[in-house]
Amino acid sequence: MLSSDTFSYTVQARCSPAEAAALLSDLTRQGELHPLIVRVRRVPPRPGARASYTINDRLAAGPLRFRTTYHADVLIIGTDEIVTVARQWPATTVRNHTRLRAEPDGLVRIDVEITLTAPTPLFRYAFRQARAAHLALATRLGAALDRSADPSPPT
Repeated sequence: MLSSDTFSYTVQARCSPAEAAALLSDLTRQGELHPLIVRVRRVPPRPGARASYTINDRLAAGPLRFRTTYHADVLIIGTDEIVTVARQWPATTVRNHTRLRAEPDGLVRIDVEITLTAPTPLFRYAFRQARAAHLALATRLGAALDRSADPSPPT
């Protein structure tokens, strides 16, 4: 039996939607933002995917630390929308639907909806880990995009 739930967050950054889409659709760049990722490898795109990756995360369960590997596919890449789906054994899926919208004063609004589905015995742990990791990513995302859009040289 599977369980499923969704959480969402919004980030604003001083950049263009295209700059935000470039960062968010290239999962090799997620290691700097996602606190669990330790390695990302691009692989040949799977059927229906624009880009595919194999990702290693480092997780903790109480005093135990372990690595896990999963596959992620970028299904839609646009300047206004990105959809990725990550799959891990056993029957765990994380769907990320990101919408990008230009706002006044050179800001971009990034609305992210994450849906996690997992076997019921694993669901609470997996959902808690996913939510914590993605909310940490959200706190880093605005600063990373602001830096990438800042044309001034470091002092």
